[in-house]
Amino acid sequence: MTFSLGYGTNGFADHHLHDALAVLADLGYTGVALTLDHGRLNPYDDDLPARIDRLAARLSSLGLTTVVIESGARYLLDPWHKHHPTLLSDDPAPRIDFLERGMRIAAELGADCVSFWSGAKPAGLDDETAAARLREGVKNLLSAAEARGVRLGMEPEPGHFVQHLSQVLELREQLGEHELFGVTLDVGHCVAVEPADAAECVRRAGSLLFNVQLDDMLPGVHEHLEFGDGQLDLPATLAALDRIGYTGLAAVELPRHSHAAPEVAARAFRALSSAMPAKAEHPWVTGALAVIRDEPAAIGRLFPAAGRGVGRASVDAADPRGLIAGTADDRARVRMLTELAAVLDAEALAAKLAELYRYGDDAERRGVLRGLDALCDAEPAVADTGRLLIADALRTNDIRLVAAAMGEFAARHLDAHSWRHGVVKCLFAGVPLAAVAELDHHIDAELCRMVSDYAAERSAAGREVPADALAVLGRVKH
Repeated sequence: MTFSLGYGTNGFADHHLHDALAVLADLGYTGVALTLDHGRLNPYDDDLPARIDRLAARLSSLGLTTVVIESGARYLLDPWHKHHPTLLSDDPAPRIDFLERGMRIAAELGADCVSFWSGAKPAGLDDETAAARLREGVKNLLSAAEARGVRLGMEPEPGHFVQHLSQVLELREQLGEHELFGVTLDVGHCVAVEPADAAECVRRAGSLLFNVQLDDMLPGVHEHLEFGDGQLDLPATLAALDRIGYTGLAAVELPRHSHAAPEVAARAFRALSSAMPAKAEHPWVTGALAVIRDEPAAIGRLFPAAGRGVGRASVDAADPRGLIAGTADDRARVRMLTELAAVLDAEALAAKLAELYRYGDDAERRGVLRGLDALCDAEPAVADTGRLLIADALRTNDIRLVAAAMGEFAARHLDAHSWRHGVVKCLFAGVPLAAVAELDHHIDAELCRMVSDYAAERSAAGREVPADALAVLGRVKH
């Protein structure tokens, strides 16, 4: 990932600013979109310099290293009229002064940019006059930006005079393609009003993208939603940001969710983490996949070589033996098997899986077992072979084989009796039940009885009952 994930402070309106920043840092965010507003960071406060100093220290101590200044305060300039005045108003001076103050704050904090929008066109104002006012206002802002070395990101806003990305790009061209003038893109707005999807808008903005706001929306409706509640393709959007090499802030923009800010921010971070583009393949894996595509039989020599090619370390430091998430060579072998599945029919794939398992060492056998999880939806021939291989693994006392056998494939394809025995085998062997896929979904009264018998035997022998066994007994479905 080339960019920083952040959250907008307008979504934490009920928190003290410094408390909100601490929550965001604790959740894993590394940046923040600061909205200048009452009670937050007000550019008109008499003690503003001291506030900025304290804020800068707070941001640094929390590791919130990427900052943008947002200027969307609703009633800061006019207590009667939301977002007024604008650059299109009869007197835009208060708006220009406000944005210039924002630039001074941005310079002090080392912010990526100041984000702004055109505003809605006043009633009775013709398009030509509105366009002229906008050009003049942005020219004035760019003069101030030059003096401070601050970038300006213009946001196309639904319902405003400038509501499409194409209009921002056209205005930039009219103003001589000034290097300090770029785009703020709210990806939810792309769903609501743009003719292209968010990923395409990201690609179109390209290097002119100075700031990104993240939220979900529905077509034709300007309402900021949590991810999954609208029609944004979040993985494709994040992948597009990564692909263009965007290095700025991508901040969640949910200004109407302050009533549950910590929970909403936590859900957003989980959604973003899940949707992030996968890391690039290890070069050895990339080469192996290319060979397998051209020569499927080559997997016979590449499969044993995975440990030397990518290493054998656990992929999770908290799981040093790789019982839960596996090891680097496990993952390399899984990728090879998914590549093989793309070029062989089901019968040939089943035969190759059986061969790799039969003649492989323990590490190669683990790779086959974990590879089954990536082949859960395979045809019957593969499923039949997979069940046989899992049955063999569960007869061993190799805890890494047992752990690898109880993944998603086992949860989907083993009969209930065999799956339950696999769980009990894990308890006997000392495999953490975190390695068992879909455990909570499959717990039933019969498994509870089996685990209860196991616990009773342990107790009768004066041995401690594992916490995992007690947890199963506590989660039985009635």
